Amino acid sequence: MLKIGVLGAGHLGKIHLKCIKLIPEYQLIGFYDADKENAAQVAQTYGVKSFNSIDEIVEKADVVDIVTPTVSHYQCAAKALKKSKHVFIEKPLTTTIEEAADLIKIAEEAHVKVQVGHVERFNPAFIAAMPFFNAPMFIENHRLAQFNPRGTDVPVILDLMIHDIDIILSVVKSDIKKVHASGVSVISDTPDIANARIEFENGCVANLTASRISLKNMRKSRFFQKDAYIAIDFLKKDVEIVKMEDAQNNENPFAITIDPGNDKPAKQLFFEKPKIKDTNAIEMELKSFYNAIMRNEEPPVSIHDGYKSLELAHHIIQKINKNKI
Repeated sequence: MLKIGVLGAGHLGKIHLKCIKLIPEYQLIGFYDADKENAAQVAQTYGVKSFNSIDEIVEKADVVDIVTPTVSHYQCAAKALKKSKHVFIEKPLTTTIEEAADLIKIAEEAHVKVQVGHVERFNPAFIAAMPFFNAPMFIENHRLAQFNPRGTDVPVILDLMIHDIDIILSVVKSDIKKVHASGVSVISDTPDIANARIEFENGCVANLTASRISLKNMRKSRFFQKDAYIAIDFLKKDVEIVKMEDAQNNENPFAITIDPGNDKPAKQLFFEKPKIKDTNAIEMELKSFYNAIMRNEEPPVSIHDGYKSLELAHHIIQKINKNKI
């Protein structure tokens, strides 16, 4: 059993506390939150000890779960890593690329595990779709959210789009060739709506749109590859697979058949809806981190994965800022 302490008891921090209490492999020793009034309320509601300082909780924990605002990620993680504590850190990894690179160095010197909270990797819909990916060549993503002041301390790219950036980088096994991006600041001081087009060396193109000023919530991704189309609804946890195969002589008369012309063989469409397991993505990612520590394995979303997503996110932000000039 590993002793785990949580830094940050805001909206997401409370969810982490709930999930950790459901994982018997962890011993939840408590949490720290800078807001004393909130800390007292959370301690009473969840029956969990509230620590008076970050140093105190870091000292007593084996694992530190960082769910604080992004601007404090580096400070909290560096403090824990220098004490040789395993660290789970919410996305984005840090505010800047320089901070992320420094954390990698500190983690390697400490010989501990670090996992980044890109939770959509553990979305049951994405997990169900994973076996069907085969070198997708065009990807379309829409992540739209109604306005919420929480998260506006960073651009929408670091708040929302980075989820899809991580998903794409985990699926497309190729270096990035070119990035185009545009964005607009509507309510906050940083872009609230943005679009990015990412071109990869292997020819794959990914088109990402993120907005935090939408009238409705949407988290959809579509992957197009040779003879297949994969649609994932991350919000509704739903997957649809459309596969195209050569029509057989005994083809189903009720199936959809396509004649591509030019004397090419007819194609037949097959629809498949993989079974989705009803799982809690945050609980799953925290369990996976425990397993990585105990088995001495690379975490499923490593600090290097977090760095790559952050690096691309900042590249997109730079492109948007450049287009403003």
